[in-house]
Amino acid sequence: MFDRYSIAASADQIQSFFSVDPHGFDKPRYNAAPSQLLPVITIGTAGLSHFYWGTAPEWSKNEQISERPAIRKQIKKYRCLIPADGFYGWKKVGKKTSIPYRFEMNPKGLFAMAGTWEEYDDEQGNMIHTFMIVTVQAGASVAAICERMPAILTKEESMVWLNAESTEEELLACLHPFEGKLESFSVSPRINDISADDATMIMPTPPADQHGNLTLFN
Repeated sequence: MFDRYSIAASADQIQSFFSVDPHGFDKPRYNAAPSQLLPVITIGTAGLSHFYWGTAPEWSKNEQISERPAIRKQIKKYRCLIPADGFYGWKKVGKKTSIPYRFEMNPKGLFAMAGTWEEYDDEQGNMIHTFMIVTVQAGASVAAICERMPAILTKEESMVWLNAESTEEELLACLHPFEGKLESFSVSPRINDISADDATMIMPTPPADQHGNLTLFN
């Protein structure tokens, strides 16, 4: 399962790493979750936008990118990068027991996740922008915890992803299991509460299930 990440960086760090104006980014996010307003970088922009992390529609589940006509169409035009410095996954250790883990770069630092975005009018006629994070099969550093992970892009792949002239073949080539080294460690089950958003979210804690009960599994 993947529905949490963090962007616990400063505006200056985002500006330096992504070469964008970080306007609007006013605080770190330790527990970014679906439905929240979060920073993204879209094609042809020089700064951050803030879109809602939308839930995945039915056609995006249980299929590979190359088999999804709808998302392939979205990728051709509506692409974005999602800045992050870590993400979370849950390791199942029983029918009703799972343990949250955090994944970070080694050494620690920012990275870009591949995403798509869309816009629509809500019931009041307001324009809403949402984004989705593209996921891929988990790489070696993640597979022991969960089956899928966000598509992490290198700097070169990020340039391809945000190039309006990139071909579908070039774009799909960016979407692969991460080949670099990721560190992982168990974190507090408070990560399950989307209202919890403080620095303790990214600190290692003894393995505990979603109810806070310590477990021998890790």
